[in-house]
Amino acid sequence: MTCDAEPMSWLLAGIYDGFMRKTEEACLGAWRAELLRPASGNVLEIGAGTGTNLPHYGERVERLVLAEPDPHMRRKLARKVERSSRSIEVVAAGAESLLADDGSFDWVVSTLVLCSVGDVESTLREVWRVLKPGGALAFLEHVAADDRPERLAWQRRIEPVWCRIAAGCHLTRRTHLAIVAQGFEIESMQRESVRKALPFVRPSVRGIARKPRPQRAMDAGS
Repeated sequence: MTCDAEPMSWLLAGIYDGFMRKTEEACLGAWRAELLRPASGNVLEIGAGTGTNLPHYGERVERLVLAEPDPHMRRKLARKVERSSRSIEVVAAGAESLLADDGSFDWVVSTLVLCSVGDVESTLREVWRVLKPGGALAFLEHVAADDRPERLAWQRRIEPVWCRIAAGCHLTRRTHLAIVAQGFEIESMQRESVRKALPFVRPSVRGIARKPRPQRAMDAGS
């Protein structure tokens, strides 16, 4: 399913931080901090939005690039970056066409993003391309309520309208399966209900997935 979310993006940018505040305080803030604590080296965040993850990047991050294609979100993001004491690059790039060289990042971060990209598979191919071998994808995404059939049915009913008013957000994606299908190896993953969120966006997965290192020639010949 696709939807045209552009007409509502200005509204979402304006209300996003306030709308998410209780959920961030209830659980998402702690989840973000835990997820991003090990990030190091060159880090790219896709769909950086209003910059909610900014406080959670530690000193081991040497280079931080924030990609956000929506101009309304990007304006709010830029204001937060200006107040930061660290050097941060903000780029107007969508997740399906990243302005980065092959193998140029140690980490890619995606939090509440893969639900709203137009093509999950294309996005994950781009993430794979820009990650170094052994690099990590940190993800935090809401997903289909496969363990709650009644809730899943409601997600399917609501999704066509929700997608248009929530910047292209899809409710029934199985993002963790798409990550594995791209070739990533799941290093850790946790399912949990997002507290203080609307019931149909509560099912979530978060974790770390690795781009495997290629086997050495001697290993292949042994």
